[in-house]
Amino acid sequence: MPELHVVLYQPEIPYNTGSVGRTCVALGAKLWLVRPLGFQLDDRQLKRAGLDYWAHLDWQVVDDWADLRRRLPTDRLWLLTKRADRSYLEADYQPGDALVFGAESSGLPDSLHSEFPNRRLRIPTRPEVRSLNLSVAVAVTAYEAARQTQLA
Repeated sequence: MPELHVVLYQPEIPYNTGSVGRTCVALGAKLWLVRPLGFQLDDRQLKRAGLDYWAHLDWQVVDDWADLRRRLPTDRLWLLTKRADRSYLEADYQPGDALVFGAESSGLPDSLHSEFPNRRLRIPTRPEVRSLNLSVAVAVTAYEAARQTQLA
């Protein structure tokens, strides 16, 4: 059982997903991809970004949010969003937690914000920066979760 789950909700850019996959391999985290995806899973850019690490990745694609919730072995979800008030550094991560990230262009849907109002986190940035690249946001947050749970 993975100590950490990374969920990409409807990712759009194959290179970002490939880079996230590489980070997941480095941490031993499982990557979940929630459809629809903005690319084909055999996309050359996806494989290029993941390099030869993709063969070592524990990953799964699910059809939608309901399918993810049925299959994900935890109820401890952290939603990463610029709309949160709480910093990712204030969370008390536990082994088995899931970090949920939205699509690059639109983030997470309002329905998830409503469902998990107390599980929303943000990565603080200066006002000049609208948001971080998805793969950077995953790495920053996942390594903090790993540090707290002694994975890294």
